[in-house]
Amino acid sequence: MPVLPALLHPVFSFTALAPVVALPATVLPALVTPALGSFLLMAWPAWLLQADPGSIGNHSLEVAETLIQVGRFLVIFLAARTLAEVMVRFQLPTILGELLAGVLIGVSGFHLLIPPDSGSRLSQWLLDLVAGLSGATPDLVQSLYNESFPGLQQVSLLGLYALLFLTGLESELDELMAVGLQASTVAVTGVVLPFALGTLGLYLLFHVPLVLAVFAGAAMTATSIGITASVFGELGWLRSREGQIVIGAAVLDDILGIVILAVVVSLASGNSFAIAPILRLVAAAAVFVVGALWLSRTAAPAFDWVLDRLKAPGEVVVAGFVVLILCCFSAQAIGLEAALGAFAAGLILSRSRHTEAIQETVKPLVALFATVFFVLIGTGMDLSVLNPLDPANREGLVVAAFLLAVAVVGKLAAGWSYFSLVPTRRLVVGLGMLPRGEVGLIFLGLGSQAGILTPALEAAILLMVIGTTFLAPILLRLVLSTPESGVVEQPL
Repeated sequence: MPVLPALLHPVFSFTALAPVVALPATVLPALVTPALGSFLLMAWPAWLLQADPGSIGNHSLEVAETLIQVGRFLVIFLAARTLAEVMVRFQLPTILGELLAGVLIGVSGFHLLIPPDSGSRLSQWLLDLVAGLSGATPDLVQSLYNESFPGLQQVSLLGLYALLFLTGLESELDELMAVGLQASTVAVTGVVLPFALGTLGLYLLFHVPLVLAVFAGAAMTATSIGITASVFGELGWLRSREGQIVIGAAVLDDILGIVILAVVVSLASGNSFAIAPILRLVAAAAVFVVGALWLSRTAAPAFDWVLDRLKAPGEVVVAGFVVLILCCFSAQAIGLEAALGAFAAGLILSRSRHTEAIQETVKPLVALFATVFFVLIGTGMDLSVLNPLDPANREGLVVAAFLLAVAVVGKLAAGWSYFSLVPTRRLVVGLGMLPRGEVGLIFLGLGSQAGILTPALEAAILLMVIGTTFLAPILLRLVLSTPESGVVEQPL
């Protein structure tokens, strides 16, 4: 059952938001009417063709696929921009609006955009609408939607990579290296504490089997660098000392998270523990990091030399994305996450004379495709597990409360774990490490696919991810809006 009320008329579901949004009465109709009109105009030829049964066939499939592809982006951008405007008016990060937009249109809301692996179907009225416009059957529309959904996920990953690329461009390598010891301490503490406390607590207090306890503990380790970078960038703290510590720690968190994930998946699948693959993974991570640091000092001049000799329009963004793709490919090829390669690409080009030009060309891409990424995170959040009236949810809620407490305390403690002679806002560092976001969902997805998680533990991990993902932007906004005496807040 969707959490949001099903009483609202589905066709006009967005206009029902008007009282909540508290925008002028003309804003939402002005947004919805042209978009809905364009949607219908594109479908109109298919509607007319239904009069001829012989025309229904491949053309209907093509029209249905087009409506699905165009309709997805229509729904994503309408919902995300509307909720982002609400967040801006409440002085909250826009990423929170994008996540809420995903919840609104996803499995917990109107079922306008849902991940196929959620087990849910698109809203019946939407299936009937697309089927009626294209001449296909509702079941065929659902099948086409499921088959083409991975393409949308790839587009969203482009947004994540562009965001991390921009984060690397805006980060000064010398500044990151200056806080390297602090970032390393924060990363290790932020991984070890939640993992140890979560695993031991589940095993000793809730009598969860050890392998499942280890899996849940591992799901709390890695920080979502995408969410953290977005919030710090929007609030203007990305180049502050706190921001550099958090970004550096989040990168190391991801590397440690990959190693932990490899171990946990091996244990959960029943395989014997083998140290050799883990050592190879650690060595690959070390080689990649050292290589990125070396290239940051040698590759930027070569990049500038090539770019100065290119005359075709768009040479800046194309050349920048060539470096981005090469770094993502290299990271993936040695067993690391492509997201780390995207951040490394930005670091490498941060010393280029064309850095500002690259940033200006990448920002519009981030505004478009990173929105898709964060909306998709929200669409997979099933808030029905929050219903305490359902007896099946109660055990999960208790375990979730424990996991959320450990997840928050473990990362906040990491903010006080490092030594620094320079005054820093340690609470900001701890809160910056808080969101799990897509990283926690990756762990959850692997556990669900492997069939090793109980319903209660699966719900508990999901609630932990939801809680940390939504709490971090709100708390960071509140903390950063309150100056702290004795702490310098300007960039390094």
